[in-house]
Amino acid sequence: MQKKTQNKEGNSETHRVAKVIARSGFCSRREAERLIKNGRVRVNEKIITSPALNIKKDSEIFIDDQPITKWERTRLWLYHKPIGILTTNSDPEGRPTIFDHLPADLPRLMSVGRLDLNSEGLLLLTNDGDLSRYLELPKTGWSRKYRVRIFGKIQERHLDELREGISLKGINYSPMGITLDSQGRTNSWLTVILKGGKNREIRETFGSFGLRVNRLIRVAYGPLNLGGLGKDEIVELDSDILQKQILKEWSLSRIA
Repeated sequence: MQKKTQNKEGNSETHRVAKVIARSGFCSRREAERLIKNGRVRVNEKIITSPALNIKKDSEIFIDDQPITKWERTRLWLYHKPIGILTTNSDPEGRPTIFDHLPADLPRLMSVGRLDLNSEGLLLLTNDGDLSRYLELPKTGWSRKYRVRIFGKIQERHLDELREGISLKGINYSPMGITLDSQGRTNSWLTVILKGGKNREIRETFGSFGLRVNRLIRVAYGPLNLGGLGKDEIVELDSDILQKQILKEWSLSRIA
């Protein structure tokens, strides 16, 4: 667990610089450590190379000569990502991103995982890089729940294989929870639950059986649900719920 220390000049608390950067929402602590080791971080007027450096809370931090926002309390938002925008800070092709759609008065945010261009639904955003990393890890135990529309004839044996877990092109995909909700002449709706989730996992695994995913909606991430949140709407999670459902477990995981 990260300990606070007392500065020799007084009673000011000090914190690891990599943690301060992560808490600003600029990046995860791991990425902050990489930036520091590459000489891209300056504290006040000095380039630093050790992520273990303790700094005072009023220190000025610059990354590539750009000031970062000072940390604030950990916060989490639920965002309903629409189809057609990317989950990235910027795109070299100039395509729209989720950050182009967010209100201008929000702090700098990071996404918890991603939804690809043609996927929609619940995306979590936070101002804390360490929390973002924690919620992405399989050890957190949070499942991802999706409503999936499939084009093609679904056979039960294919679903059974996916429920057992399959390997494709050297990649092992964990067992999925799958419920066939309805089946029409050309399209079927399923509920799919993933533990973790690799890039394009649902599209790739169903595609291996000749089935095309033509709509994919994430409806839940762990205990957090999309509910009635409208497309392109964002709402901050109540601080009491954040503390009881997430931050308490997160703190315990760092002590263990």
